Amino acid sequence: MPSDEAWSWRVVLVRPRNPLNIGAAARAMANFGLRDLVVVKPYPPVWQETRSAVGAEEIVKSAHAAQELDEALGDAALVVGTTSGSRRNLDRDLVPLHELKNWLRRRTRRWARPTRRAALLFGSEKTGLSTEEMSYCHALVRIPTSADCPSMKLARTGMVSLRHPPAKVHMSDPANLQSLAHVLERAVRVLDDVGYLKPKSRNATVVKLRRLLLDLGLTNNDVKILGGVLAAIEWKLRKS
Repeated sequence: MPSDEAWSWRVVLVRPRNPLNIGAAARAMANFGLRDLVVVKPYPPVWQETRSAVGAEEIVKSAHAAQELDEALGDAALVVGTTSGSRRNLDRDLVPLHELKNWLRRRTRRWARPTRRAALLFGSEKTGLSTEEMSYCHALVRIPTSADCPSMKLARTGMVSLRHPPAKVHMSDPANLQSLAHVLERAVRVLDDVGYLKPKSRNATVVKLRRLLLDLGLTNNDVKILGGVLAAIEWKLRKS
């Protein structure tokens, strides 16, 4: 089990297509002392067939399915995704696996109290993480591979990632994904009211706003203040 008790890692598998991969990922988690597994939009037959994983039965039994990614991430204050890094425009920090510890230290150096939840996000075997899914990540981790064969099997990627747990870092009440989602929803309503969001570019703008909120590294107190400001603006606009 990772010696760093400041982090409690949740492993999130997005749209897995092979029940064997879910089982193998669970076994990799068991090897390194992780217990929290969430599967997003699993292919129904796959989810039904995933009944056991030798050595990781309890992890599979307690794993649950989520229909939306933000539901799976929930109370995570930090989200790290995995990618081969082959796309040209990731628009996220792309961190080599061996640099992850240092990145986490830099990212969270102003936080003084330990957090309890972080999420490690894996895309589907066929397509990896989509642009939309990567917009939920604070950073993307790249596992060095050969240019001739950049992709890895889901379970193998999980094994490599979990063998390199992040260093101990400290946080002071970082805002989790649920809190940020509420602020984003309110911000979108306000921007809709003032006509800022245009139909053709609306989805892309919302993705950029989500990335901005993640990059700000907001604390719970920051979110309360920002939410209050947006609530006052929304109230004034509706009253007018």
